[in-house]
Amino acid sequence: MPDDRSAFSLKALRRRPEMWLLAVILVVGTVFALAARDFLSLPNIIDLLETYSVQSIMAMGLFVVLVSGGIDISFAATASVAQYCAALIATQLGLPAPLVIVAGLLIGTALGCVNAALIHKMRITSIIATIAMMSISFSLLMYFSSGKSIYTLPDWWTDRIVFYQTETAVGDLVRITLPIVTMMVVALFTWAWMTRSSIGRQLYAMGGNPEAARRIGIGIGKLHFVAYGYLGFMAALAGLVQAHRVGESVPNAMYNTELAVLSAAVLGGASLTGGIGTVPGVLLGIVLLAMLQNGLNLLGVSSYFFQIVIGITILISTSITVLSSRRGRRHRIIAEAPGNG
Repeated sequence: MPDDRSAFSLKALRRRPEMWLLAVILVVGTVFALAARDFLSLPNIIDLLETYSVQSIMAMGLFVVLVSGGIDISFAATASVAQYCAALIATQLGLPAPLVIVAGLLIGTALGCVNAALIHKMRITSIIATIAMMSISFSLLMYFSSGKSIYTLPDWWTDRIVFYQTETAVGDLVRITLPIVTMMVVALFTWAWMTRSSIGRQLYAMGGNPEAARRIGIGIGKLHFVAYGYLGFMAALAGLVQAHRVGESVPNAMYNTELAVLSAAVLGGASLTGGIGTVPGVLLGIVLLAMLQNGLNLLGVSSYFFQIVIGITILISTSITVLSSRRGRRHRIIAEAPGNG
């Protein structure tokens, strides 16, 4: 019996997308390490962590929405709007850091809640509602800002915060900075919230079967606002961290990052039909895309090829989701057929 249980556990472990993703990461990492000498150097790895910290923060918010059975394409525009509004408040009004940060986070959360209202109250399909909000938010931002960046951010926002620093044998500095720590805290919180709280379990239940969740008394409307509000909050936080990293607020800096974040989430096992996904899987998806882009850059491959990789990733992940859904539906029909009780 113990042997059977161990074999079953091993089989279940092999079927998890995280394990396959980890295997692919090891293969890709080995290939790039052999092809590009600096790929596995500690400075390059830490630089990748900081560069992709912003996308990772947004991916945590998108993961919650995907688990709940929705989809959001507007989070990058939300991040841009929240960042720019906070920059205006800081530079034009001169308000202190806590008020500026809270204002930026509230703006992002409010935009996320607008998406939830459109989807739940107006019954607009999530992808249509969020594409419309993306277009409206970004267009208004570009119209009122005239596309002008804000370079005069206060020192408290742009000063580099280093939690740990060391020097390699060849003299390169390696720093653990605020964006990396923020990413780690957000990932840990999202994991604990989604796996250890009743709200997290309800979000999984709603994404898996909304009608069944409604019948057992789960507040679907409330959960829509929780999921999309959380993504709006994370998008705003990512926008603030991005401005801290580059030392300025650029209206279109976050634009066109939606597909990369979405592909990382679905690559990590988050289903586009809801109810499935893990935080470690999403982080592994980010890691794989980061490795691919960095490795291709080191090898001098055109950046357009990376966009091809993202497109193929979304197509394959969507196809797998659809095929799995059809297979599950077919099995349920066979099981419920007369004579199969």
